[in-house]
Amino acid sequence: MTSFGSQLKRVVVTGLGAITPIGNTLAEYWQGLLSGRNGIDVITLFDASRHDCRIAGEVKGFDPQAYMDRKEAKRMDRFAQFAVSASKQALADANFTINDLNAEQVGVVIGTGIGGLKVMEDQQEVYLTRGPDRCSPFMVPMMIANMAAGLTAIHLGAKGPNNCTVTACAAGSNAIGDAFRLVQRGYAQAMICGGTEAAVTPLSLAGFAACKALSNRNDDPAHACRPFDRDRDGFVMGEGAGILILEELEHALSRGAKIYAEIVGYGMTCDAYHITSPVPGGEGASRAIQLALKDAELSPAQISYINAHGTSTPANDSTETAAIKSALGEQAYKVAISSTKSMTGHLLGGSGGIEAVATVMAVAKDQIPPTINLENPDSACDLDYVANQSRSQTVNAALSNSFGFGGHNVTLAFKKYVP
Repeated sequence: MTSFGSQLKRVVVTGLGAITPIGNTLAEYWQGLLSGRNGIDVITLFDASRHDCRIAGEVKGFDPQAYMDRKEAKRMDRFAQFAVSASKQALADANFTINDLNAEQVGVVIGTGIGGLKVMEDQQEVYLTRGPDRCSPFMVPMMIANMAAGLTAIHLGAKGPNNCTVTACAAGSNAIGDAFRLVQRGYAQAMICGGTEAAVTPLSLAGFAACKALSNRNDDPAHACRPFDRDRDGFVMGEGAGILILEELEHALSRGAKIYAEIVGYGMTCDAYHITSPVPGGEGASRAIQLALKDAELSPAQISYINAHGTSTPANDSTETAAIKSALGEQAYKVAISSTKSMTGHLLGGSGGIEAVATVMAVAKDQIPPTINLENPDSACDLDYVANQSRSQTVNAALSNSFGFGGHNVTLAFKKYVP
């Protein structure tokens, strides 16, 4: 029975799933992060020879039929395949069974920045070359952004709250934060949440290149994504999905669930400044960090680790550094910070999902992933970015930052579960 009382409930993470450029399971992804594995290479999903940027973090060896039958897979865009598959992983990891008794108490919030862009591109070609009557009847349900959340619910039988956040590169983190609020306030006992994206497509690549946002280090893809390095020249696109199972604490304890961490804070702001550029000085991002800390009742001194947005673009990395300094004060110089995008590339709306997974694992395992390719730090980026080698260190509390076009800023706070 749903309770909508004023008493806020504690919310814990009990399951994780990941489909990424460095591994298609949680174990593969985590070991890839700790070992500094590079997931960026020459694009193979299509012929990118005409593009200025010809590299990306592609998901390799992914077989959707490991999670669904062939007919179902054919009726899903890749971004939805990733979401459903990672959600099934996370639910299995949580040892959580959805049945007739609890289905209405389990919800889904999965964010994406773009949705089914590949299907849209393919069907536009069909329209132009073969005519409107040859377009697929599945085009719209394959294309629309909410279908990752909708199909996940259909496949898993989750009948509770269902939503899709579309806030550019903050979408995955917004999804987790919104799911946190739903469980915290008693609207659901458990939520399947995170982010997904499959936007390594010709049109997407061309569009981001036209914005001058992408790295053109085509001859050296392994070192193309280099957050906080003075020689960075843009971000590298990635794809995949990261999913968390959030569960009301008492419900988790009643079924003997393992608990990775407790989610305790969610900060969300807007720069209200520019469609693509962050506000100078990172004022909006700083406020998001401060709001997450206030929500979590954590002080800056209690933060051990920050999984940075860290895109490897000239504007983001220095601005995020300034925001962290503004929000944490002197503690900014003592906290370990890393950008796992250096290994996976930038999953856009999916990035908050896989990065929250990484943050939760850092809290659970007391290990911090590195920022690879950090060889010559930018003088404006003078914090501890855990350069090139992972670190064993107690992580009592951690933050995950995500910032998106349109000025969206999100920070999530996690800490060790203490009874």
